[in-house]
Amino acid sequence: MKKLIAFASAAALGLGLAACDSPAEENAEEQAESIEDQADTLEDQDAITDDQEAMMNEQADAIEDSAEGDTDAMTQEVEEPTM
Repeated sequence: MKKLIAFASAAALGLGLAACDSPAEENAEEQAESIEDQADTLEDQDAITDDQEAMMNEQADAIEDSAEGDTDAMTQEVEEPTM
């Protein structure tokens, strides 16, 4: 029983630490949020189009994903051939 409690405690601690962001991740999130805020402001002022705002938001997402180690950020979708 003591081993089970010790294992459960260690697992909970490990999951808790895994959820913490590194300083690099925090900086990337702040940078991405800044880009998104800037895109919203520029679009509200009609300084950029909706498509340009979407592109800026995609750039912000890519910054966040790469900082988190998301491998999908660096992969491209490949269309399957149609017959």
